[in-house]
Amino acid sequence: MPSLTVENYVKQIYQICAANGGKPATTGQLASHLGVSPGSVTSMLKMLRESNLVTYTPYEGVNLTPPGAALALRIVRRHRLIEVFLAQTLGLDWGEVHDEAEHMEHAVSDLLVDRIDEYLGYPEVDPHGDPIPRADGTLLQPETQSLLACQPGQQFRLARVTDQSTEFLNYLSDAGLAIGAEGRLLDNRHQAGTVSIAIDDREATLGHAAAAKILVALL
Repeated sequence: MPSLTVENYVKQIYQICAANGGKPATTGQLASHLGVSPGSVTSMLKMLRESNLVTYTPYEGVNLTPPGAALALRIVRRHRLIEVFLAQTLGLDWGEVHDEAEHMEHAVSDLLVDRIDEYLGYPEVDPHGDPIPRADGTLLQPETQSLLACQPGQQFRLARVTDQSTEFLNYLSDAGLAIGAEGRLLDNRHQAGTVSIAIDDREATLGHAAAAKILVALL
């Protein structure tokens, strides 16, 4: 079984490469996200390369090999299904489930994760809208765009939040925004750097930085 450290590294590489549009993750990015020194990252990447989990070229970056990507998706699957389980069965809100799932994802077996998936009715997304990898390793990517890219008058459904910090999620909750909420873009004030939206019977104004972190499906 891979160690906790190996699992954390391959998951982080997967997430950084996804955020980079498929481009390699850099040692600096990994050091920042994992809270370790660049030297420690370099040593670990060499070990992961020897284990055929990554392709790594110094000063260029690191990508996952097919075995590394398969391992990363298994960990992501565990994490996101645990988040759904904590939210649906224990009532934790979307700002609480991430940290708890981080601790639990290394302790559960794939068998238990499959049973959780079945118990939950095979959910497709986690509480933040992130797609959940299937047991066979496939991952559906729904078509979305950022709220910032919407035009006035367009109707949308809130599909995903890319910033999952507790502070940002609390900010969205205070604004009445939640995954699945439907609304309409009222205005995009580029000079002011704000967007105005209508959700149900209330209106909210968000900064451009916040709107860029919200992914929506157009209706």
